[in-house]
Parts: sequence; structure tokens; C-alpha cells
Amino acid sequence: MENLKIFSGNSNTELAKKVAEAAGVKLGYSGVTSFADGEIQVEIHESVRGKHVFVIQSTCPPVNQNYMELFIMLDALKRASASHITAVIPYYGYARQDRKVAPRAPISAKCIADLLTTAGADRVVCVDLHAAQIQGFFNVPVDHLFAIPTLARTFRETYGYGSQFVVVSPDAGGVERARAFAKRIESSMAIIDKRRTGPNEAKALHLIGDVKDKTAIIVDDMVDTAGTLTQAVDSILKHGATKVLALATHPVLSGPAIKRLTESPIEKLIVTDTIPLSEEAKKSGKIEVVSVANVLAEAIKRISSNDSVSSLFE
Repeated sequence: MENLKIFSGNSNTELAKKVAEAAGVKLGYSGVTSFADGEIQVEIHESVRGKHVFVIQSTCPPVNQNYMELFIMLDALKRASASHITAVIPYYGYARQDRKVAPRAPISAKCIADLLTTAGADRVVCVDLHAAQIQGFFNVPVDHLFAIPTLARTFRETYGYGSQFVVVSPDAGGVERARAFAKRIESSMAIIDKRRTGPNEAKALHLIGDVKDKTAIIVDDMVDTAGTLTQAVDSILKHGATKVLALATHPVLSGPAIKRLTESPIEKLIVTDTIPLSEEAKKSGKIEVVSVANVLAEAIKRISSNDSVSSLFE
């Protein structure tokens, strides 16, 4: 582990500290500040020459600020002669723009991938990408980690498992994720047929599957404005579920999300710490956080020692 260094930007310092502690190394000494005009200034205060360096930075709001911090840190480390540089991005911003959905639209997820590699990333580590095919946008190795095993283990210990539960995918695209969770808690599955009418707008139309007299668990990769989630909760309860919980890897929770969750009949939203919660979110009383620090730390140790990362999830 002598050649391993872990640094962090400003987006999620608590997670970075937990990861470094779990990996058995000290968090690297660096400074990420801004000039008076808002330009980002990065200073690496220790030698990284010949080291394998990992930079932990979630690209949560403010997304563009956090990406610029990451790009400039990568450049600084590259120019400081680090032998390998891995960008650890627990939440990969711009992932929802992964294809052309209209004429003359950008594929922003690909643009970000190019910027990361140009800045100096030799490898990228992400947790629960919005679409798995984003791995193909990179010309460097990508390790795609999953939060479902950690969430499922915590759920079983806290709430139990079995046929009294039903796992619900909020749309057709999330079926694989919901199936993985349902398998781990030994429950059945249902799917909501959702039609999107615009950015951050969706309408749940039809429930496929049986939720009557069961505890429903909605499983998704992220909660942004919570519009989809709260509509799904209402639809599931109308179909006879006794109560509804939800799990999501990334608590983006922008705009009216907290207000919607507070007013919703949802019992609990279980999320990970890929994105730090705002003070408002912490006070809501409906949000429970499960840490993915151990998964990230184990992946970092395995990458550093050239061991298999995929075996983490077997």
C-alpha cells in the first residue's frame, strides 16, 4: 500500500475520509480553493511522483463546479508525475444525457468522459451509473461498482426478507436493478409503466404485478426531484399495498424533492452516501443513509494491487 495515495475534492469530504480510513491510508494533503473571480485553484501539498493516486469526487450539485475541481486536480497530479491516476466518481453527473433524445441534442455523458481522460484520468471508478453503456464512452478502464448488495444486506438486517415484500421498478429501464434486489431479499417483483412528458416530469400510468397486502419497496438508481417516486408511491398504495419504502443509490434531492417526500405517505427512503445530504434532508426524518465507503475502499485496494474488482460482487 506504500504506492497508494487518496485525495479528495470538496464535493463529499466525509465519504472520502471514510474511504481512506477503510483503505488503511491517510487522506492526501491538498488544497482546493477559488480565486476572487471564482477560478479554481488546486495545490497538492505532498509528493505523488511514481504513486498510484485516487481522486474521490462526486459530481453532485453544484455539478459544474465539482467537475472543474476534478479536472484541475487530475491535471495537477498528472503534471506532478503520478504513475497512475484513477478518478473515483461515486455519482457520475450528466449520466442521464447518454444518447440523442432529439435532433441536434448533445450526448453530454460522452463529452464528460472525454474531458476526464484528457485531464489525466487513467481509470475511472463509478457507483451505479444511470446507464451501464456509459462505460463504453471511455477509452480507459472503467470499474462499475454496485450499491445493491450493500443496500440489500442492510435492508435484510433491519426489515427482514421474504414473500411479504414486493420490489417495484419505477420504470422499464430499472428492471435489472430491481430484480437484483428482489433476488437478495427473496421477494416478488412489479413494474410501473411510466411515460415521461419532459425534463424532470413523469407520469406513472400502469402497475404490472401484484402488490396487494404487501410491503412495496421501490428501487431506483437516483432520486432527483422525487416526482417519479411520489407518483409511484400513490399508484402502489391505490393498488392495495400496505406501505411503501424506497431505496436509491444517489440522493440528488433537488428542487421540491424534500417537500414532496415529507408530504408523501412513503415510510422511508434509504439512500447511500455517494452524495452528501443537505441539512434540510437530514431534518426530514424519512431518509436513512447507508455508507458505500467499504465497497469503494475495497475496490481501490484491489485496483492498486492488480486484483479482481468484479469478484467483489460475486
